[in-house]
Amino acid sequence: MKVMKKRQASTARKLVDQDETMKLIPRFCFLLLLATGAINVQAALPLETIKLPPGFEISIFAENVKNARSMTLGDKGTLFVGTQSEGKVYAIQHDGTKAQRVITIASGMNVPNGVAFQNGALYVAEVNRVLRYDNIEANLEQSPKPVVVNDQFPSEKYHGWKFIRFGPDGQLYVPVGAPCNVCEPGDPYAAITRIKVDQANAKPEVIARGVRNTVGFDWDPNTKELWFTDNGRDMLGDDVPPDELNHATKVGQHFGYPYCHAGEIKDPEFGGKRSCKEFTPPVAKFQAHSAAIGMRFYTGKLFPAEYQNQIFIAEHGSWNRSKKVGYQVMSVTTSATGVTAATVFAQGWLQEGDKVWGRPVDVQVMPDGALLVSDDYAGVIYRIGYKK
Repeated sequence: MKVMKKRQASTARKLVDQDETMKLIPRFCFLLLLATGAINVQAALPLETIKLPPGFEISIFAENVKNARSMTLGDKGTLFVGTQSEGKVYAIQHDGTKAQRVITIASGMNVPNGVAFQNGALYVAEVNRVLRYDNIEANLEQSPKPVVVNDQFPSEKYHGWKFIRFGPDGQLYVPVGAPCNVCEPGDPYAAITRIKVDQANAKPEVIARGVRNTVGFDWDPNTKELWFTDNGRDMLGDDVPPDELNHATKVGQHFGYPYCHAGEIKDPEFGGKRSCKEFTPPVAKFQAHSAAIGMRFYTGKLFPAEYQNQIFIAEHGSWNRSKKVGYQVMSVTTSATGVTAATVFAQGWLQEGDKVWGRPVDVQVMPDGALLVSDDYAGVIYRIGYKK
């Protein structure tokens, strides 16, 4: 009987694997056709299903950017794009409205999700280290050998991908996610750190704790204070806990994880150890599992005046919810007292029947005021403009 049960279980697993494989075949074929140029991305992707406020329009800025994740701009306007599963970093040359060339400048890397630019150099964050490519915009065809800036970060891949940016203080901000769904790992995990890039292998300074997994942050252009998204823990149901938008007003604040989620929800395992009153609550909450990640304050001049200094947030979308949520771009209005409104700005990547054709990851404000949105599912970057 035991042997028979094992065989039945093995057969069941094979059937499940086959079923999942069959689900992937249409997407595989679609991506294969895109990669070979057999179909046109602009025509193939249903951009007409994306709903935007009146006056806004969306187009394909760059195609064949497989697994496009975080973005940053070089001094000469080159758009650099990191990836997660591809292990590549791209450089995109463009005319402001559309890409002219997509160049792979690095490959075989250890989850190079994060990219940042300063003083002519591109910084790339792998799981356990930060690299620097000097004078990169003059050497896109043959990238220089990278310099190791800091390799003092943990090597766990669970929430190990990193979003990086230079702050107003000139230091590079590097988050370290929790190496688990929910646990009590201690520094430097579940934190945001910063490093001085001119000091080789300097110990990262923890500036915020209780941050489960942030993959997007920016500084208020007026106050220079840090704002960041954070993804809530899993396995507490479809609607608990919410994803968060947080506001760090000083160094050393604790934002609750793993003891308290979303400012008021005690964790069933760790909640008894600390009071929610001890922690800094989020300034805004989003649907649980929506995966609020990449974000930027809007500082361009193309969009109507009411969008000035609003925060655009990419919601990557759920992976284990019974009914999918997210797959959209939010706009958040802030004031001196916090968040005054949060509304959907762009939606349509998630269609009826839980069908998904795109997943927004990061946003980038361009010099002309347009907003770029990366999509690691469709392997493209969109441009959202406005007709004045």
